[in-house]
Amino acid sequence: MQNVDAVAQALSGFLASTYTLYQKSLFYHWNVTGENFVGLHSLFEQHYEELHKAGDALAERIRALGHFAPGTLGEFCALTQVEEDKKLPSDARQMIMNLLESHEICSQEARLVLKAAEDAEDDVTADLMIERMAFHDKAAWMLRALSK
Repeated sequence: MQNVDAVAQALSGFLASTYTLYQKSLFYHWNVTGENFVGLHSLFEQHYEELHKAGDALAERIRALGHFAPGTLGEFCALTQVEEDKKLPSDARQMIMNLLESHEICSQEARLVLKAAEDAEDDVTADLMIERMAFHDKAAWMLRALSK
């Protein structure tokens, strides 16, 4: 395997984005209100649980490549592509739109990591990225449907 450093670096950024989206999903799960409360509360919970598992898998993959995984809030803030909320969105619709945008960003970022993994002939990371893309694409589709 070649270009392991590039793969680990790309994975570190993706881990930061995943963790930021995890926090955003958890934040919304705690605070969502409105007529769709039960459904959105449950959906956001499903998302943050999946993102938590993904974060662990990503960090373990970085370690398997011989690098240390980022783990501090400062590192995540510096590396993430997902925008952190500075305050609670005004309503559930804005939460949906924010999550939609964040899942689309993560899907795009996973594709960049996939390219780095393929260039490095790292099939394990490539497989992990395909799994992550499937999750983010499905989440984006569901959120897009809710936004109509």
